[in-house]
Amino acid sequence: MNDQATPSGEMLAPVAEQITIIGVGLIGGSFALALREAGADCRFVGYGRNEATLVRACELGITDRYSTSIEEAVSGSDVVMVATPVGAIDAVFNDLADVIGPDTVVTDAGSVKQSVITAARNRLPIIENFVPAHPIAGTEHSGVEAGFASLYHGKKLILTPLKETSQQAINKVSALWSMAGASIEIMDPQRHDQVFAATSHLPHILAFTLVETLYRMEQKDSLLRYAAGGFSDFTRIASSDPVMWRDICLHNSDSLLAVIDGLQDGLDTLIDAIKQQDGKKIEQLFKIAKDTRDFKILNDAQPKETE
Repeated sequence: MNDQATPSGEMLAPVAEQITIIGVGLIGGSFALALREAGADCRFVGYGRNEATLVRACELGITDRYSTSIEEAVSGSDVVMVATPVGAIDAVFNDLADVIGPDTVVTDAGSVKQSVITAARNRLPIIENFVPAHPIAGTEHSGVEAGFASLYHGKKLILTPLKETSQQAINKVSALWSMAGASIEIMDPQRHDQVFAATSHLPHILAFTLVETLYRMEQKDSLLRYAAGGFSDFTRIASSDPVMWRDICLHNSDSLLAVIDGLQDGLDTLIDAIKQQDGKKIEQLFKIAKDTRDFKILNDAQPKETE
């Protein structure tokens, strides 16, 4: 990281001298690229099981070197970023347990936090050095080629630290994400999983389900041929990585099932109104939705006050 000067002119050490990225795809790759673009004076090491992907990450300038040995990849790193699908994190933490140093900060970028924290408690030897994180950014694309430096610019980064997490570790991870362009927020892990089950996980499931439903219809070819902009806009996220979203469903099942139950209640109300030809009720339901969304967009467009 670029050195910073104190008021007396003394130079402070970089935030991190070497960062190992486990999972050099959209999220992990963009993290490294964002820090490079911001002038990070640190080395990036890639780790994974697909050597072709790791080689490509070096060719693209995402990492400086790579290793398929986790011990070699982590050696000398003061920060380890785990950017794998949530379902792989427990195994990654298990592999890390015997190779990370006593001062190595471990962080992740998973969309679910409670199951990741459980894995960390079960596997990592020094829980004080673990900082759970979730960047609220992404695209429907995945893989090493998908990363780009501006992915996190102006986006939120949610930290859900444990009560044991050291402030030093929190500060280190916060500084890196701030340099990548993200705005840091702190949230309780349970609250995080509930919020994103409703606002992120459910919309993806709806998109996947809608496309799969059309696929099962006999007239699917003609239906898809006439699908217009609204269908494309709504289902764009159904192009997201199925493995990642399978893991999210499995690892945030309680919160996700709760919001699906709420959605089912809403659908049942709408179904009943359509059967009863109750136009007033249908319009009322749609107006509530429109007013809610329009109000949010209006508020999001307003300048935010700073403290």
